[in-house]
Amino acid sequence: MRNDDIGLAYFAANIGVAVVAIIIGLGIQAAICFLLQSCFQRIPEGYRKMQPGMTWLLMIPCFNIVWNFFVYPRLAQSFKACFAAAGRTDVGDCGEMLGWIFSGCIVAACIPFVNCVAAPAALVILIIYLVKANGLKNQLPATA
Repeated sequence: MRNDDIGLAYFAANIGVAVVAIIIGLGIQAAICFLLQSCFQRIPEGYRKMQPGMTWLLMIPCFNIVWNFFVYPRLAQSFKACFAAAGRTDVGDCGEMLGWIFSGCIVAACIPFVNCVAAPAALVILIIYLVKANGLKNQLPATA
């Protein structure tokens, strides 16, 4: 093979890997949006701080950095209001602080050098938040 052919093959392979990574990333983001939407749907309408379909705005690049500050804390506030109305105080803040910290970590992940710490922290916090939200969702009746 000529050097030009090797360079072109290398470039094509890199583009292919990037496309696959983007598709996988979008799939993961869609799954997260679906989970958040299902959580909002399980909360009775009177206690929701946001409509369930609004979670899909997290799919918009760059805008999602700001929208995180609305979706994650509001889901926790919605759970908190719902459980408070039922007289339950054993659920704490329902992950509201995790939502704020996750949103802050996502902003910090946009800063060079800080991102090496903030991005992995955001991933861990997101997983903890989603597990907590799913657990709270399962404590609500499905007919809500």
